[in-house]
Amino acid sequence: MRYRPVPVLLYHSVCDEPPAWIAPFTVPPRVFTEHLDLLADHGVEVVPLRRLLDAVRGGPPLPPRSAVLTFDDGFADFHSTVAPLLAARGLPATLYVTTGALGDPSRPGRDGSLLPPAPMLTWPQLRELDEVFEIGGHTVSHPQLDALPRSAARGEIAGCKARLEDALGHRVDAFAYPHGYSSRPVRRSVREAGWVSAAAVRHGFSSAADEPLRVARLMVRADTPRDRYLDWVDGRGAPVAPFPERTRTRVWRSYRRLRAGLHHPHPSLPTTTG
Repeated sequence: MRYRPVPVLLYHSVCDEPPAWIAPFTVPPRVFTEHLDLLADHGVEVVPLRRLLDAVRGGPPLPPRSAVLTFDDGFADFHSTVAPLLAARGLPATLYVTTGALGDPSRPGRDGSLLPPAPMLTWPQLRELDEVFEIGGHTVSHPQLDALPRSAARGEIAGCKARLEDALGHRVDAFAYPHGYSSRPVRRSVREAGWVSAAAVRHGFSSAADEPLRVARLMVRADTPRDRYLDWVDGRGAPVAPFPERTRTRVWRSYRRLRAGLHHPHPSLPTTTG
């Protein structure tokens, strides 16, 4: 059966002068604005992540042309740049934050985040954003979860949820895997911790038949051509979930686990396949 493709678009930072380490995954505000305009011009309705998940679970169907906007890590420009652009258009989004990276933007990563220095959101800003957008978890320190011992992975997954719920004062349901990496044991730990959904990368479209704990997303990078973005808007150019895990993903996971075992972990950047 052919399922209607739903582009779940993954952004990181949206700014003009990003730190070098995140620059390949940063979209300038001008380009981000163009992306929002393209969605509107092509009749695509941006829906909340929850609405996609309701459809996955047999709830009301999605509009014929739908998309979901997601943002990883918790960069400060979500508050200063992204939120005003979305709010002006009345568009929903899910923001997945690495709790150990939040705090004072002038002292990024001081709580043990593996992310290199960058301006990050503060907790007061996150509480302000929580009034408008869905806040989700992205672990405590942004590790490669599928290369960690299971006890350490559980701590990252459950600790992030507890910290967010304590800070925001309500249940937080949406999780995203750092780097897009997961495995069956990791997904089991996510479910056991009480997360209702989890976003991967997978470089494919989601659909009403997708897996709630491995939602497929399309990563928007600095070098994503306009034509490719238009293909995604029109439901072309990528596989539609559900689809099996790629062989190269399994091979890459084995390699990373070997490096982790040798105490030479791969650099912790959000660059990977899901």
